[in-house]
Amino acid sequence: MCAQRLEVLDHTIQLTHEWIDELRDRLDWSSSRDALRLMRTVLTAIRDRIPHAEVAQLSAQMPLLIRGMFFEGWTPARTPIKDRDAATFRNAIEAKLGDVQGYRGEADIAAVFATLANRVSEGELRQVRHALPRAIRGFWPPDLVWTDD
Repeated sequence: MCAQRLEVLDHTIQLTHEWIDELRDRLDWSSSRDALRLMRTVLTAIRDRIPHAEVAQLSAQMPLLIRGMFFEGWTPARTPIKDRDAATFRNAIEAKLGDVQGYRGEADIAAVFATLANRVSEGELRQVRHALPRAIRGFWPPDLVWTDD
């Protein structure tokens, strides 16, 4: 019997690896597992701080596997979280991240933002960025041109 492949699964696996590999390279880490853990933790922290409509729009541009992780464990009734400062955001990520060898704090969080900036449309990035508290917007790559601040 010939095994049929499901192209949609093959494609999302390939795209997911591309996202993870890009982040791992930005971080200069050897562990794809740790890069994925960081990506998931930062993405869910973003998810919990933007309006539900933006969550849906952002997720539409993610590979299916990353989108599943993005929504896993989400309780919409508890979001968006109203904290406004970067330290609280960073601390929430670090509390959920666990032990990741080589983790450097804000620079690594910013690497996830940079990966998003490379993988998501500019229009959606602007909407997500605008929805985030001003202090958290500082994690976006400084080389992006933003006129909404």
